[in-house]
Amino acid sequence: MKIQAGTTENIESLIEDACDEMEKNYANGRYSKIIVTRTWSKHNPIISGKVARPAAYRWYLKRELQRLAGCGAQVEIAPDRERVDLGNPQLLELIDETDFDHTRKKVFLFGPERVELSLQRLEHYTGTRAEDFQRYVLLTNYQMHMDAFSQLYPDCCKPNRPGVQMPAYHQRTSHNQGLTIVNIGVGPSNAKTFTDHLAVLRPDAMIMVGHCAGVRNHQEVGDFVLASGYMRDDHVLDDALPRSVPLVPSFILNRYLAKILDERKLPYRFGVVYTTDDRNWELTLSRKLRDLKASRSIGVDMESATVAANGFRYRIPSATLLCVSDKPLHGQPKLPDVAKAFYEESKLKHLEIARDAIMLVKCDHPGGVPASDLRAMDEPLLGCIDG
Repeated sequence: MKIQAGTTENIESLIEDACDEMEKNYANGRYSKIIVTRTWSKHNPIISGKVARPAAYRWYLKRELQRLAGCGAQVEIAPDRERVDLGNPQLLELIDETDFDHTRKKVFLFGPERVELSLQRLEHYTGTRAEDFQRYVLLTNYQMHMDAFSQLYPDCCKPNRPGVQMPAYHQRTSHNQGLTIVNIGVGPSNAKTFTDHLAVLRPDAMIMVGHCAGVRNHQEVGDFVLASGYMRDDHVLDDALPRSVPLVPSFILNRYLAKILDERKLPYRFGVVYTTDDRNWELTLSRKLRDLKASRSIGVDMESATVAANGFRYRIPSATLLCVSDKPLHGQPKLPDVAKAFYEESKLKHLEIARDAIMLVKCDHPGGVPASDLRAMDEPLLGCIDG
């Protein structure tokens, strides 16, 4: 199937047909090849790539291909090679990203085998279909936040079996414009594992909704923290992304989060979030205190920098909305009775802030969160139509 540049036909209808064609190819046991010709591009006029299981992120393919066609690009869809069985011993060689250049110019950021495996992993971890994931994803490590999400969206889609490792709830809407929340569990390893696979769905935004230890005198339990940057002491992505690379959250997401906090007259601070892989960091205080002071950190957690690092690697706008749950440096460690009261008082409010911020984002940026700060010198074509 070919969508000619400058066609006068209904582009939206043609893109729907193109997505139908890709799904048909997949059902027939083949990947689809997308060939995009851009006459205006001096260095990369023709770019091609293969996609797998297009139904899982059809909303994204529709949006990006429609943008390209609207700009005058020619888009061609054709069946390609047979799908690789995930039980094939060569699978890991095909998806090995050890020396993979994520900045190489191509149509889609990931190869089809990587997409296939990641979608299967997502479904295994979350107990929900990949197609149910929405464009805006909240990450937490507390069941209470999942319960609060259920209060906000009583009809949300939930796991199809008990005991899943990372349960996901989805507020399903047309074109996947709703909210998804996932309990990723505790720690940077879990944060990396989940966001590695989430990335193939190309969400518009992901926000870490968690708790942190406050380290400043004038912070109180219940105050909120918005990250302005991150101190990486999580280590899980050190080989994939040098620690010298500066990481900052999405300015746009932070702006909307701050707007909601201001409207609700809730106390918060911007500052560096220190992410550690050591839950008992207080037991090695002298070294940690040195790093906290040097980085000007205002909060300590175990996931935010990891989420931000993978957001940077995979071009997903991300932000951090933390709530101070304890102040161990000030004689307020996290203890059962105090923590329980704090959780009950804060959980719904915490989710509502993230929800309201996303609602503003959807209203002002229906085509996705601007993310020019995440672009490399050479970018995948989808998601970067003016490269």
